[in-house]
Order: sequence, then structure tokens, then C-alpha cells
Amino acid sequence: MERESRDSRSTFSKIVNDERNRSIFYQILVFGIIGWVGWYLFTNTTANLEARGMASGFDFLGTSAGFDIAWSIIPYAPTDNFGRVYLVGVTNTLMVSLLAIVLTTILGFIIGVLRLSHNWLISTIAAWYVEIFRNTPLLLQILFWYTAVFSVLPRPKQSIDVGAMGIFQLNNRGLYFPEPQPGDLFWLTMLAILVAIATVYFLAIWAKRRQLATGERFPVFWTSLVILFGLPIVVFLATGSPLTWSIPELKGFNFQGGTSLPPAFLALFLALVIYHASYIAENVRAGILSVSHGQTEASSSLGLKPGWTLRLIIIPQAMRAIMPPLISTWMTVVKNSSLAVAIGFPDLVSVFMQTSINIGGHAIEIVFMVMVFYSVVSLTISAAMNYYNERVQLKER
Repeated sequence: MERESRDSRSTFSKIVNDERNRSIFYQILVFGIIGWVGWYLFTNTTANLEARGMASGFDFLGTSAGFDIAWSIIPYAPTDNFGRVYLVGVTNTLMVSLLAIVLTTILGFIIGVLRLSHNWLISTIAAWYVEIFRNTPLLLQILFWYTAVFSVLPRPKQSIDVGAMGIFQLNNRGLYFPEPQPGDLFWLTMLAILVAIATVYFLAIWAKRRQLATGERFPVFWTSLVILFGLPIVVFLATGSPLTWSIPELKGFNFQGGTSLPPAFLALFLALVIYHASYIAENVRAGILSVSHGQTEASSSLGLKPGWTLRLIIIPQAMRAIMPPLISTWMTVVKNSSLAVAIGFPDLVSVFMQTSINIGGHAIEIVFMVMVFYSVVSLTISAAMNYYNERVQLKER
């Protein structure tokens, strides 16, 4: 009996002291606590709403919003429901965020490389750019562009002709530019563009394998240009040029035709680009400096020009150090776009979390939907770029 008791205690001790078992137990415990807290908050909130006679649930998304939105990518009318308002906020936020991410990355890489220039004037200007804009609050920059730049532009009759071609007009009501109006067969041209992009992608893979196998280089750049531009142009002309342009024209006190971007969009876009480019510039500079200087010396001894050395040797190795903070900056761009509420741009926070709550209530549901949107976007960016980061990281044997 005593022996059996000792054996049972020994078995229990092995189970308790096993690291894997303890890890499983702690995870179950944590998930249990989180589940209990979530259940408590849900039941408590539901009871409080019922006690105050406040409706809960997502049925309000089907009711009419009853208010207008100043600017929207997708069609919208005051008679549309709150679900449509949510889509308007999502599309507006995604548009300004994606455009800002693209231009921020390009500008940040340029400034980061210029900071390492051997030209004293260029490197000093790049350094001042980083120090000034990185250390100035983003909200202050947004307000500056909106109130001190775009709000003081001339009226439509005295519009600034951007590009001196008469088709881009800038005034205190925004930037007016031509709007494409595709015909019935224009989808064939879009399909040709997608086919051309896919062809160039597989061509680059084939050319790289061919070079590794034979040592011969294939003119990928010029061939890609011919494919990217030639195929869509041929299809476009063969289908009768199914695309016309609506040109903005001044009639009365405003422009008619074309399309426009409001001052709030321009101010938010420029502020996001200029501010976050300073952070990307520092990440790029640090990533380049993390590459051993011996790589540069070795490429110079082989006769490579500095530009080729940077593009073919330094940057590919530096990307392993650049990618993690770059991902973080991209997610920050999306989240900081919510500061648009300060200048009245109809992003998701402005039209859905602010205006919709004031008119229709349902604050908990609306805040939850906004949180879900930003979480999904951030996790999507993180997952995509982490996949790329795994592809380019060093493989140890």
C-alpha cells in the first residue's frame, strides 16, 4: 500500500514538474480567465443597456443614416443605411492609407540613401529633413497643411494650373483633375495589364534561373517594358480605344466635369507621407550601415559602380534589417489616418465612430466595428510582410 502511494506521488510529481504539462496548464488557465472576463463584461454591459432602455445589437446597420458625407469614393446618399456609411469610411481610410504607404516608402528610401551621400550638402539637407519632421507632432503637421496651405489657396476662378496643361487645377476647394470614363470593352485592356504583369514576373524568374545555369544575362528590363506597355496598348487600340476622359472646366463659380480631391484629403495625405518618411529614412540608413563595409570594398574591387553596388549587393542584404521596422511604420500610417477627424476628412473614425454615434447611438457596436477594421488591416499587413521577411532571411545549414 505504501509502495503504491509512493508510486502515485512520483507519477504526480513527474506530471507537475514536466515543462510541457505546466505550459499547457498555464495556457488553459489564461484562456479561462480571459473567457471569464469577457463573459462578465458582456453580461454586465447587456444588463446595463437593458436597465437604461438602450437598444443593442447590429440591427441599426440596416436603418437609414439621414446625413450627407462631404466626399466619398463609392456612391453615397443620405438615404443609405449605416452599413453603407461604414463602407464609405473604410474605403476612404484605405485609399488615403494605401496611397500614403506607397509614397512614404519611396520617399523614405530616397531620403535614407541621401543621408549616406558623400556630398555634404545633400546629406545635411536629408538629415535636417529627418530631424525636423520626425520631431514635430503629426497632428500639428496635419493642421499646418490644412489651415496654412490648402485653406488659403485662391478661389476656383483664380485656380493654380498645375503642370501648365489646363487639366490639373488647384484651389481652396481641392485638386481637380480628369476622370477616366471606361467603355464596355475596357475590361479587356485591364485583363491585358494583368497578363502583362504576370508575364513579366515569370520572365524575371526564368531569366534568373537561366543566368545561374549558363552565366548569360537576359535583357529583362527592356523586354519587361515592351511587354508591360506594348500588350495593353495593342489590346486598347484593337478594341477601339474604349476610354474617354472627363476634363474639369470652370463654369460659374466652380469646376464641372472631372473629379477632385478635397483639401482635407490632400492635407492628411501629405502630412502622413512627410512625417512617416522620416522614420523610414532612418530605418533605411540603419539597415544599410548594418551591412559589412567589406561588401562595398569587394564590389569595388570587382569593378562595380556605386549605384550597382547599392542596388545589387547592399540593399538586398539591408532589407533583412529594414523590413521589421518598415512593417511597423506601415501599420502606424493606417492607424494615424484616424487623425483625419481633426480636419473633417470623412474617414472611418469621422463618419462612423463620431457622426453615426451622435445620430444613431450604438456606441459599443460602432467602436467594436472600428476596432475590428484596424485590427484586420494591421494583422494583414503584418502577415504579408512577415511572409516576405521569412523568404529573404538568411538560411542556415
